[in-house]
Amino acid sequence: MRCALLLLALVLPLAAQGEPVKVLTSFSILADMVQQIGGEDIELTNVVGPDSDAHTYETTPADGRHVQQADLIVENGLQFEPWLDRLIASSETHARQVKASEGVLPRTLKEGGQTVPDPHAWNSLANARIYAANILHGLQHVDPVHAAAYQRNHDAYVANIDALLALAQHTFESLPPGNKRIVTSHDAFGYLGQAYGIQFIAPQGISTEREPSAADVANLVRQIREQHIKAVFLENIADPRLLQQVASESGARMGGTLYSDALAASGPASTYLGFSRSNIETLGRALAH
Repeated sequence: MRCALLLLALVLPLAAQGEPVKVLTSFSILADMVQQIGGEDIELTNVVGPDSDAHTYETTPADGRHVQQADLIVENGLQFEPWLDRLIASSETHARQVKASEGVLPRTLKEGGQTVPDPHAWNSLANARIYAANILHGLQHVDPVHAAAYQRNHDAYVANIDALLALAQHTFESLPPGNKRIVTSHDAFGYLGQAYGIQFIAPQGISTEREPSAADVANLVRQIREQHIKAVFLENIADPRLLQQVASESGARMGGTLYSDALAASGPASTYLGFSRSNIETLGRALAH
């Protein structure tokens, strides 16, 4: 009898056993997306929090325990979290793994002499719809009992994404053509630029780990002057001093703060939808004239 009960516990979905699904996410943007779709039926643990940089994150023993205990692990993919991939490989986790970016058509860039995928796919709202679908399917697989609830949450969430897509299209298509070149800290907004014809220029590459040289900074200042680039934008995860120097030396104005690889700890940009709206509105205000 005891063996039969144990076997039943292994076979039954977690929700049927009265336990919430344990979901582990790699960084704050995914954490919010998963929470919006999972709702009250999941127990969420996130690794890299708001205003923190997943590029430079160093894992802890607690992270290993969370990987081991998870039923579902959601990561970005596109080589964004190699530290999480190493944790998973070294653990004995039986968690289902979801790469939220699966199905995205990746941009590629040259980094360190190699061609690498740009991992920042979430900065395109069209890609966010793909992320939401992948998260939905992962949750429904590990917890079919609540599949209908996850579907409802997903559909409501995607409707909000679509509303922001309409706002982005209206905002960026109305910009003067000469105002579509800007400077940010690292190369995190390529998917957004690709969607709306905006050129984002950054002294750092796709990872904040790379430190720009003095020659890189001098070349950027010269480029800003020659191309009459009007605005320089800070990022919430980056040290502002470099771009403040660039703005001062080039004569470009500070256009505000953009949210790139992490949500804000508080305020409107503390959710992905708020994060996206803030970026659209900040860019629109700074580049409108």
